[in-house]
Amino acid sequence: MKVLLSIKPEFAEKIFNGTKKYEFRKSIFKNKDVDTVVVYASSPWQYVIGEFHIDKILNDNVDRIWEQTREYSGISEEFYRLYFSRKTQAYAIKIGQVTKFKKRKRLSDYNVNFAPQSYVYL
Repeated sequence: MKVLLSIKPEFAEKIFNGTKKYEFRKSIFKNKDVDTVVVYASSPWQYVIGEFHIDKILNDNVDRIWEQTREYSGISEEFYRLYFSRKTQAYAIKIGQVTKFKKRKRLSDYNVNFAPQSYVYL
């Protein structure tokens, strides 16, 4: 099963060039059958650029997740701490095989009418 995630363009680029190997989330999808993330590069790009297979999902306290992922986080520790500032738990989606689309796609290509705040099942 696939899920669509909105990701800032600068981080989406890092996913597809291999420098970001974890995507961080404050909450995670309930359906355990999700194995693929479709990447919607949010504003100002506003289109789907590719997808990646989920290797695994880490869940632990904010400090331990940072210790495990910082080398390939693709973000600064300051940004990470700010993002999780009011949370005790963090999720890190470990990025497996990536596929960057040759041609960008619109949300409507997936029968989605809006950019998700967190995620949407496809």
